[in-house]
Amino acid sequence: MGAWSRWAWPRSGAGLHRGRGSGRGGVCSPAARSPSRPGSPRGRAAMAAAGAEERRGAAGPERGPGPGPLGSLLSRLPLAPAPAPRRRTASQCKPEPPLLRTSKRTIYTAGRPPWYSETGAPVDEAFVIGLCGGSASGKTTVATRIIEALDVPWVVLLSMDSFYKVLDEGQQALAARSDYNFDHPDAFDFELLVSVLRKLKKGKSVKVPVYDFTTHSRRREWKTVYGANVIVFEGILAFANKELLKLLDMKVFVDTDSDIRLVRRLQRDIMERGRDVAGVIKQYNKFVKPAFEQYIEPTVQVADIVVPRGGENFVALDLIVQHVHSQLEKVSQGAALASAHQGQPLPKTLSVLESTPQVRGMHTIIRNKDTTRDEFIFYSKRLMRLLIEHALSFLPLKSVTVETPQGTMYEGKRFHRQRITGVSILRAGETMEQALTAVCKDIRLGKILIQTNLDTGEPELHYLRLPKEISEDYVILMDSTVSTGAAAMMAVRVLLDHDVQEDRIFLLSLLMAEMGVHSVAYAFPRVHIITTAVDKRVNEEFHIIPGIGNFGDRYFGTDGPSAWCENDSMDC
Repeated sequence: MGAWSRWAWPRSGAGLHRGRGSGRGGVCSPAARSPSRPGSPRGRAAMAAAGAEERRGAAGPERGPGPGPLGSLLSRLPLAPAPAPRRRTASQCKPEPPLLRTSKRTIYTAGRPPWYSETGAPVDEAFVIGLCGGSASGKTTVATRIIEALDVPWVVLLSMDSFYKVLDEGQQALAARSDYNFDHPDAFDFELLVSVLRKLKKGKSVKVPVYDFTTHSRRREWKTVYGANVIVFEGILAFANKELLKLLDMKVFVDTDSDIRLVRRLQRDIMERGRDVAGVIKQYNKFVKPAFEQYIEPTVQVADIVVPRGGENFVALDLIVQHVHSQLEKVSQGAALASAHQGQPLPKTLSVLESTPQVRGMHTIIRNKDTTRDEFIFYSKRLMRLLIEHALSFLPLKSVTVETPQGTMYEGKRFHRQRITGVSILRAGETMEQALTAVCKDIRLGKILIQTNLDTGEPELHYLRLPKEISEDYVILMDSTVSTGAAAMMAVRVLLDHDVQEDRIFLLSLLMAEMGVHSVAYAFPRVHIITTAVDKRVNEEFHIIPGIGNFGDRYFGTDGPSAWCENDSMDC
């Protein structure tokens, strides 16, 4: 960011004016946050923002050029809490789908592991945009507008509000009387925040705390968030920590008039948190305004861009988006995967089921385009069972001695007590679960859904469900076919992000292409790759030749083109 100078756009008819006031996050109206769905409840515009709590007023004034005199705005506020204050916040509610819906498209705001090259490393670190500003300055509105304009399908929206420290009983009592300073740097767990953002920037999965503002405590359940190409981080003290600043690639200060911010804060606390005007004003004068002047406003000096008027300053937003786009332009990695390792011998980590006449006969049946669906399913299941049995022979076994019914001793082998977990890559990989459960009693199962982005050709993670405490397990990763290896590599990366040891991952597939084998083995040299057959060629559409065809369609009886990734559409 050294090439960026600090920009400031003056208000119409006046120079840059900085208001005075502070709080716990950018506050704006629901209408301003979700222009495609005006009037919708808070939380539907950015329902998966990691740890972001519901803190916007019901009908905020952010859309217009600014409210009238402060007195007239205050006169329209209720003097007492609403009869039935909205006690639930986004932090308290059941987690909603990680989607930001706009008038044009759906944006996934939970992130995903970014594209990994044939070496298994990220192509580049995520681009992190830091948004700082006083309470109710409109930081979240600016973040949402940037995300909408970026046209990037996978982002992470991380709120500093998630990282308040856990309060003890005395601090809880102070908070209940509006006597606890939530705007001081000591109120935040910067050590955890820096650790989380650093991991996200590297593309790793993280656990993000969920803060409950009605009880001033963290919920027991934390959210799992994945890194992405772009991370938008917002908070009142986003620029207050030196280690945090090092992680920000672009620093944006959102500047909004102090009167506007105060009115938005009053609306939020009275209408959503059940507080009275006197308590809000007391907290504002005692903590919020002094903290802004001492800790927040001075950090404007480190900003690359100053954005007056928040989300309505489209000139500033356009410049931000243009710069981020220039940083995100990358050469597609698909060609690199397709051309890598041509002519090289197959890796030692590959094990192919012995091609006995029986195995070759079953392959003849399932590869035949005229085979009926019933026969295709029957012989596919037979091959799956043989494949699973073959894979289990690679698990670590210890020598044991048992006594037979005849009273003699037998020297045998036994699996050494560690758990085995099966993870299928949906949808066709799920067909292998029955064979696995038939062989391994009481095995735990997980699922990963990876689809191909038809515009970029890259695999994208859409759904993940893994058993708890999987890090010490031996994991059998199942997919029906592996062509380029792109989806398999992403699935392995997800497991590694959950601290599964690389040498405890077994990738099983009925059919693989040499290119996919090489790609996975080169990226993850300790992953065990096990299959019933390896075909040499992949055509221009990345389909295995001679191949099996669309395994998912043939198995489930579905017809027509599919957007599913390699496990379901003859590989990607």
